[in-house]
Amino acid sequence: MTTKEPSPPPPADTVFRDRLYARYLAVNGGAAAAARPRSTTSNPYLAKLIRDHFPAERASKILDLGCGEGSFLRELRRAGFSDVAGVDRSPEQVAEAARQGEPGVRLGDILVEAAALPDASHDVIISFDVLEHLRRDEILDLAENVRRALRPGGRWVIHVPNAESPFFGRMRYGDVTHEQAFTRGSIRQLLADAVGFKAVRCFEDAPVIHGAKSVVRLAMWKAIRLGLRAYLAAETGETGPEVIFTQNLVAIAER
Repeated sequence: MTTKEPSPPPPADTVFRDRLYARYLAVNGGAAAAARPRSTTSNPYLAKLIRDHFPAERASKILDLGCGEGSFLRELRRAGFSDVAGVDRSPEQVAEAARQGEPGVRLGDILVEAAALPDASHDVIISFDVLEHLRRDEILDLAENVRRALRPGGRWVIHVPNAESPFFGRMRYGDVTHEQAFTRGSIRQLLADAVGFKAVRCFEDAPVIHGAKSVVRLAMWKAIRLGLRAYLAAETGETGPEVIFTQNLVAIAER
């Protein structure tokens, strides 16, 4: 009689993630997050991101990897996109999406889901506040699968902590599941040099005008940004306006 070898235990980081993500919504938002009503108003930040960086064709096929409770998907539907879907590994987030009536959100591991995507099948793939949760080898695998799954000219829309920000630590260490932060250089090194995306453009996460307070915030940010540019110029001689100082950055990678 032969005995079956015991299965090896799952990697420690997988166990850690599963324990955290099992109650991710409750831990990050408490009971109030699980009880809030469905939003019926547009999100100004996401609406501007869609206007600036998403294709004009409303029939574009879009997938949100790490979609949470589906706030980006709701904004895409408001903008007229219909072929949208999302995946998240947090059962609470997926349940919250269902509670709020958001269709197309399913439970799944984004690395497994990305690996199973057909070649050249999507116009846009979104990873919003996702890459910082992954190890470097996982990010490389994900990036290769996303590029493969995008159609020529397709876009990967990414939002990550910006390591060039004076306050980047608030984002990098603000969540115990975070593993990474990025700069313009490092994300281009990954996506263009290592994976082969045709173009990678990076943008600041500056305040979006949607009322009187946001006008004041934007004016203050522009003044502070001038001071930060002067500081950087004094230390390094770098004066280019493309320097990004916001705590997060947006990267658009084109297939």
